[in-house]
Amino acid sequence: MLHFNRCPHLKQIAQTCFSSIHVRTDKHVQLFLSRTFALAEFRKSWHSTHSLVGDKNIILMGPPGAGKTTVGRIIGQKLGCCVIDVDDDILEKTWNMSVSEKLQDVGNEQFLEEEGKAVLNFSTSGSVISLTGSNPMHDASMWHLKKNGIIVYLDVPLIDIVSRLKLMKIDRIVGQDAGTPMRDLLKFRRQYYKKWYDTRVFCESGASPEEVADKVLSAVKRYQDVDSETFVSTRHIWPKDDDRKVSTKFFSEAVIEGLASDGGLFVPEKEFPKLNCGEWKSLVGATYIERAQILLEKCIHPADVPAARLGEMIEAAYGENFACSKIAPVRHLSGNQFILELFHGPTGSFKDLSLQLMPHLFAHCIPPSCNYMILVATSGDTGSAVLNGFSRISKNDKRRIAVATFFPENGVSDFQKAQIIGSQKENGWAVGVKSNFDFCQTAVKGIFRDSDFTGFLIMEYGTVLSSANSINWGRLLPQVVYHASAYLDLVSQGFISFGSPVDVCIPTGNFGNILAAVYAKMMGIPIRKFICASNQNHVLTDFIKTGHYDLRERKLTQTFSPAIDILKASNLERHLHLMADKDGELMTKLFNQLEEQHHFQIEKMLVEKLQQDFVADWCSEGECLAAIRSTYNTSGYILDPHTAVAKVVADRTQDKTCPVIVSSTAHYSKFAPAIMQALKIKEINHASSSQLYLLSSYNALPPPHEALLERMKQQQKMEYQVCAADVNVLKNQVEKLIQNQFV
Repeated sequence: MLHFNRCPHLKQIAQTCFSSIHVRTDKHVQLFLSRTFALAEFRKSWHSTHSLVGDKNIILMGPPGAGKTTVGRIIGQKLGCCVIDVDDDILEKTWNMSVSEKLQDVGNEQFLEEEGKAVLNFSTSGSVISLTGSNPMHDASMWHLKKNGIIVYLDVPLIDIVSRLKLMKIDRIVGQDAGTPMRDLLKFRRQYYKKWYDTRVFCESGASPEEVADKVLSAVKRYQDVDSETFVSTRHIWPKDDDRKVSTKFFSEAVIEGLASDGGLFVPEKEFPKLNCGEWKSLVGATYIERAQILLEKCIHPADVPAARLGEMIEAAYGENFACSKIAPVRHLSGNQFILELFHGPTGSFKDLSLQLMPHLFAHCIPPSCNYMILVATSGDTGSAVLNGFSRISKNDKRRIAVATFFPENGVSDFQKAQIIGSQKENGWAVGVKSNFDFCQTAVKGIFRDSDFTGFLIMEYGTVLSSANSINWGRLLPQVVYHASAYLDLVSQGFISFGSPVDVCIPTGNFGNILAAVYAKMMGIPIRKFICASNQNHVLTDFIKTGHYDLRERKLTQTFSPAIDILKASNLERHLHLMADKDGELMTKLFNQLEEQHHFQIEKMLVEKLQQDFVADWCSEGECLAAIRSTYNTSGYILDPHTAVAKVVADRTQDKTCPVIVSSTAHYSKFAPAIMQALKIKEINHASSSQLYLLSSYNALPPPHEALLERMKQQQKMEYQVCAADVNVLKNQVEKLIQNQFV
């Protein structure tokens, strides 16, 4: 067996992690394996097997022409350690002939086997190893390498690889002689690279080998520093001794717990990762799935979700579940206005963009010893999207994860109600509440904060409560992707060049969608203004204009756009926390005052800071219907009522000096009565199915949503529970559902 002596200099990038594990329990969970402890054990186990501590190798993987050999030598020089090129130092020495000669001699399949055997007979530690482009196609040899090293994927744009290979000798690439075009051969290879890597280095066009080498070292440092990316509550007040270990959470914990124990929302302790201009430009030609993988890998530490596993989740979420292959396409409406179509998912709303992925993240993060009940308050679209998303997890996961959605019984459209009820599966239920969305959301938050009740559920049923509303970080984070992707699509379609500013206009109720756009800007997307569009429930518009969040004497009004019929915007707390330099004491004061006195006022400096980036206005019901009608008459495009609200506000507030991307948050089919009223269509049969088929016959844009049409074909009427607007009644309902599912 070939063996290379260990190079101790690799310790330069290793740090000691998990010197102690802090576990916080209360009287209810002392006898039960707490989530914090379980996750800490997982992370400790992960660290013991995957971290770089002295004798581990840095293994560079990528296609031919990625620069593995050159980058490996630079890293070796920086660290003063051994550098091993598999082609030159292992294969050719083992075979006593060149790689190209061996390939010509034995053919593709036999070459892969003999290449794999040579690697299996090789051992080293503390070295930098540059793989061949075909090593990842041999499973046994990759497992052999992986157990003693970190595999770094050099992800180079395909166009760069093809141009580089034209300048190189390319007589040693497996599969090259089969007549397959080089571009197709490289695309085929990507499935193997995605299977094995521990961390990815995104090599933008034009990056020098030295820059790539520095990125590799940064990626390795991040990979082994499992304590570096933590979350805090928006209401956390740092103690004087700055004991961060007790109060911070990892991504896994933030996703599982949903709401912080002090009533605040989890936010990253550090700022969002930022991509440079070159990295963004390299994503212009990428697919939505590829963009999502790059961006989310930067936001989720591999200790929480390994990069390769995250990639599998993203492909499962967006691979076949969306009617449009572009997932979230951008359509030019007129002038400087563009529509970001966020309704091509299985339930026809923007919630699908996060809720097709979030259940997979949640199932991965939870410890195996607990059952979980997801509680969701919905103003219309979230309910069916959550039920659909969690119905797609594995059978084993369904046995330990259940969902209960609470919706205002008379506060959603008839179609939305039918969709929520019809989305019930073996692990998901719909519960109508005789009140409005604000009550549902406040009640669910109250249940989470009731330690006696949550502790009782743990002790009695071994069941932990969590959330899938946008208060949950795992639900909010995927929304960042589509805002970034929309901008890249405008660049790709030639409407703007990268770096040119755009405005975004978003129908806003709970502030999650527009907050995700703020995060996209923090990652490097040049968004100029965030235009907050309200309907007649315009508490957010008033707040942005005055700094006064006032619910006194304000009653919720039911409108044609029910998803934003909201008075308490939960995610506003996250943005105020960001603007106020993470002042948890101020957030506690403001939102306690909102609960007790039903209003708060922020100081003038924060108002001015808010208004630097935000513009807001609201739209009446008449203006909403008029916008639907005029847009259809001029362009043949049907806006749903929420999108119409945004268009009215964009028309009124945007100065037309740059493009504005209007978020279309739902398919118009979900609101057939409002659309028919706007278009002045008279229909004797008021059944939802009849209205939907009538609208689909208009041959308008966007096309009919096939999944929604299929839903209406299902004539079976499903039962569902209805309960009074009483938190104790909701608690009893939750306990009954847990008994039915887990006992």
